[in-house]
Amino acid sequence: MPIYEYRCADCGKRPSIFFRSMAAVEVSPACPNCGGRHLTRLISRTAQALSEDSRLDRLSDSADLSGVDENDPKSMARWAKKMGQQMGGDELGEDFDQVVDEMGEAGPDGDGSTDLGDDDL
Repeated sequence: MPIYEYRCADCGKRPSIFFRSMAAVEVSPACPNCGGRHLTRLISRTAQALSEDSRLDRLSDSADLSGVDENDPKSMARWAKKMGQQMGGDELGEDFDQVVDEMGEAGPDGDGSTDLGDDDL
């Protein structure tokens, strides 16, 4: 049961179309947005599954730390967001982005300080 991504020449959208069988793939599908039949099948992006060890190794890469100024809250917030995404953002909890945004704006205390205690993250 494949899912293929297409580009519609009629409306310009990129729909993903689910086929119930491989035989159905041979039939020219219609765009679910406009009904057009001028679809071009695209090569979909792939994902690479990494082990926990591989993700931690990537986080410790010094190239990811270049350009990070530990005295600049915005720089630290950008770095924290990037690391959060690499660690699988959802696992960090719903408040992670909010805390990082606050850190980048004015610090968690609202006074521009960036001194984070263990309870702040």
